[in-house]
Amino acid sequence: MASNASESAVPAIAHPTPGDSFGVAANIVYHSQFSSRFSPFKFEVEQAFYATAASVKDALVQRWNETYKHFHEEDPKQVYYLSMEFLQGRALTNAIGNLGLSDAYAAALTKLGHDLENVREQEKDAALGNGGLGRLASCFLDSMATLDLPAWGYGLRYKYGLFKQIISSKGQEEYAEDWLEKSSPWEIVRHDVTYPVRFFGEVQVDSDGRRKWIGGEVMQALAYDIPIPGYNTKNTISLRIWEARVPAEDFDLYAFNAGKHEEAVQLQLKADQICSVLYPGDSTEDGKLLRLKQQYMLCSASLQDIFSRFKERRGAISWDEFPNKVAVQLNDTHPTLAIPELMRILMDDEGLGWDQAWNITSSTIAYTNHTVLPEALEKWSQVVMAKLLPRHMEIIAEIDKRFQVLVARTRPELESKLEALQVLDNSNPEKKLVRMAHLCVVSAHSVNGVAELHSEILKKELFSDFYSLWPEKFNNKTNGVTPRRWLRFCSPELSAIITKWLRTDKWVTNLDLLSGLREFAENKQLQEEWNAAKLANKVRFADYLLKVVGVEVNPQTLFDIQIKRIHEYKRQLLNILSVIYRYKTIKEMSPEERANTVPRTVMFGGKAFATYAQAKRIVKLVTDVGAVVNNDPNVSPHLKVVFIPNYNVTVAELAIPASELSQHISTAGMEASGTSNMKFALNGSLIIGTLDGANIEIREEIGEDNFFLFGARADDVPRLRKEREQGKFVPDPRFEEVKDFIRSKAFGDFDYEPLLEALEGDTGYGRGDYFLVGQDFPGYLDAQDKVDETYKNRAKWMKMSILSTAGSGKFSSDRTISQYANEIWQVGQCRVP
Repeated sequence: MASNASESAVPAIAHPTPGDSFGVAANIVYHSQFSSRFSPFKFEVEQAFYATAASVKDALVQRWNETYKHFHEEDPKQVYYLSMEFLQGRALTNAIGNLGLSDAYAAALTKLGHDLENVREQEKDAALGNGGLGRLASCFLDSMATLDLPAWGYGLRYKYGLFKQIISSKGQEEYAEDWLEKSSPWEIVRHDVTYPVRFFGEVQVDSDGRRKWIGGEVMQALAYDIPIPGYNTKNTISLRIWEARVPAEDFDLYAFNAGKHEEAVQLQLKADQICSVLYPGDSTEDGKLLRLKQQYMLCSASLQDIFSRFKERRGAISWDEFPNKVAVQLNDTHPTLAIPELMRILMDDEGLGWDQAWNITSSTIAYTNHTVLPEALEKWSQVVMAKLLPRHMEIIAEIDKRFQVLVARTRPELESKLEALQVLDNSNPEKKLVRMAHLCVVSAHSVNGVAELHSEILKKELFSDFYSLWPEKFNNKTNGVTPRRWLRFCSPELSAIITKWLRTDKWVTNLDLLSGLREFAENKQLQEEWNAAKLANKVRFADYLLKVVGVEVNPQTLFDIQIKRIHEYKRQLLNILSVIYRYKTIKEMSPEERANTVPRTVMFGGKAFATYAQAKRIVKLVTDVGAVVNNDPNVSPHLKVVFIPNYNVTVAELAIPASELSQHISTAGMEASGTSNMKFALNGSLIIGTLDGANIEIREEIGEDNFFLFGARADDVPRLRKEREQGKFVPDPRFEEVKDFIRSKAFGDFDYEPLLEALEGDTGYGRGDYFLVGQDFPGYLDAQDKVDETYKNRAKWMKMSILSTAGSGKFSSDRTISQYANEIWQVGQCRVP
């Protein structure tokens, strides 16, 4: 706790742009007294955080105002990035780092009796996303601001996020996130920015044939802005998130006073549901309706806001100018309803004809595909769509009808495939669907994948016939990560070493400069400094694990980390099966043999969706294995297994710099890209992985000798699956040994049979090790042996680690966003003077 004397020694002065630590301290004191959310006369660490955040927001708001004013005056073409997720992480460190005020804030808080490290620990991660999709969107916003692009992000303001993950003896348990319990200090509510959003109702046809959507439920979307500062620039853009609400006049006072309390607030309750939870369960019709409501709320409110801004910046409206001023990027299929909504506004509200509205829409919308998994390519019931959004269902049907005519006229040889290509899937009369990915591909002017392999799969397999129709639409934009959050700020020790040896800090905005480290990779002094920085990060993470998980790990062991969403295709199961084999092998060794093993701490982190039974079984297996291994006195000095609960950006900022080996072991051809692999490589962690997603390009950039490769290639996977189904696969004896060991109840009485049966070739499950865990198991063990052998040679390992960072220049989100801006959006810089 800080004493009141520490605070009272500094005057309370409102100063939005302090230039030194005294001015910063005075502004913090001002906010502790006049913007406080707590009782007065105390300045404990939580109060210090909120006052500090308020002082930082002052500077951000001033820059945001200047940026908006500049965009308004210059009227450039602007990009609007629509995403259901933005996984922001904590904002304080990132904001003061981008503002160039880290030292000033650290010194100011010291004057006030606090430590910046302790203060920032009070911030909760914003629960606006779940995984890679949302984190990519946030990296992109950082780069858009840093590159001075006129840009805007749009999302939803989820109250509880996905869920808070608790690990217990039962495995994973889910609880509501509490990030808004004391409100977020970074939001700015815009009470003057609200738009009506309609659901249900009917389509009315006027006497002149014009169609109008009327009736139903009408709610309001209220805007909250979160400022996103660029690095080393005044430009500060916005993540605008929407909250659903109903105006006071819709509260039925008469019904309430008559005792009909639930009836009186029914519409408000429905509004509250829309932004309560990210990805609510959709196994019921009500769940499907809620998901669609979420997606439509995002698209409708955002497009109305875009139209408002377009009109605000000009006198006479020329609608053909719209695509020259507006670029809309759909981050996956969740915002697909932006397509029929843009058509509806142009036709029904602005009076345009179909052809003109279609040309504007297709010239404005671009689509990023993030997956080849069939279950992730959204399909919605036509019945549910027509019920909730009757006008949009009409527009989608017309798009599909005109697409069929186009194919018949221009590519008659494709007519036999037309049923599979249509936007409307009518193959099952009892379950007619809307294929959202097909709607995107038909309607957008650009369709991009997120890694070279992924983009090739889109062209050659998933969308091959669409590619033959419109080859010019398809392109690749390999993902990237922001080097500010993912190296400069999360690993200051390593960053300082990089700056020292490169003799410049310009690598923070020009990551290609990291290649200059290659000439020093064998320098003993650099290797010693590099090792010391990595060890400091390992000690920091070990302290976190002891505090949060209660497991003591040795920082001198090899830190082996796999953190990502728990899914069968990401193959955490392959990892834990190999750990079980390692445990069994070490347990059977003599003490002398154990002393020669490479001690290893294997860590897992990630959330399994609440309804994904197999993923939750994998989490349970990891925790059960850890409980046995960590309490075995003969093995635990040589092997520890830790499940890190509630994996989020803050955990990643500790884990990634500490990692020495990172696992990216998905079944080849199933991971679109991945971005955690880029973050690990950037921080000098070596990768063990398959030729999948961005692994391929990472391996090319850092050098094949610096990557531990194993596993089937994507081209071989269909054949191997077929052979597996035909019973031709002969499992490695070690694979069978591990399964038998689990069945022996060595790790407790939990029923793992459904998990093990999914690895068999002759089960009634129909897939028979679809993810090829058994196929890749022996190669994976061989690669792990190579890891152990290499780790014993510390000079070699350090050289490989340095070369991993040196080869990571390509994987900056600055590069990715520059390609989007130049090749898809045609958007240029608009730097605030």
